[in-house]
Amino acid sequence: MSTLSNTPLTELTVDYGTRPTMPAMPEATDVDRRTGRRLAAIHRMHLNDVGRIGIVLDQIEAGEASGKDLSEALTNAEFAQNVRQFGSLCGRECKVLNMHHDAEEYMLFPELATKGNDALRAVVARLVEEHKVVHELLVRLERAAMALMFEVDAQKFNAARAVFRQLETVVHSHFGYEETQLEEAIGVFKVGV
Repeated sequence: MSTLSNTPLTELTVDYGTRPTMPAMPEATDVDRRTGRRLAAIHRMHLNDVGRIGIVLDQIEAGEASGKDLSEALTNAEFAQNVRQFGSLCGRECKVLNMHHDAEEYMLFPELATKGNDALRAVVARLVEEHKVVHELLVRLERAAMALMFEVDAQKFNAARAVFRQLETVVHSHFGYEETQLEEAIGVFKVGV
């Protein structure tokens, strides 16, 4: 497993090259698509966590919160708990984003890859690679929050804000890609979400 710890922040992205795509599945029914959309509902919970972290950063910038508040917001975010508990974004969805990613990587993705075709396997492989980027950004944000706990200065705050913005961009892009590419396959192959 390659490490991304030395990768510059601006290069920690999921929008590189061409993402594999899943062709339409003519056998997919409306029920199959609704089943696949459950993934989007789970993603919305994680995006709410990301939004709460952004609010705390805004409060710190306005002098209404402290670095400790940011650290607590990260600690309480389910996706961050997953990374700590499971070591990846597919544990208990950071406990939820990491659990979510762990559930995908250890249950959902292998089942889809086994039941699917080459196009679906290519999409799944790309999603696993993108989880590594999300994990690295979560680790960096947690470190930046810890640095702010002891002293909030412009440099540390700007570093935390930059990591957060990159994480926010990556997570939105990753979730959108995952939802559109897997929606039909999840229902057609009767894979639990």
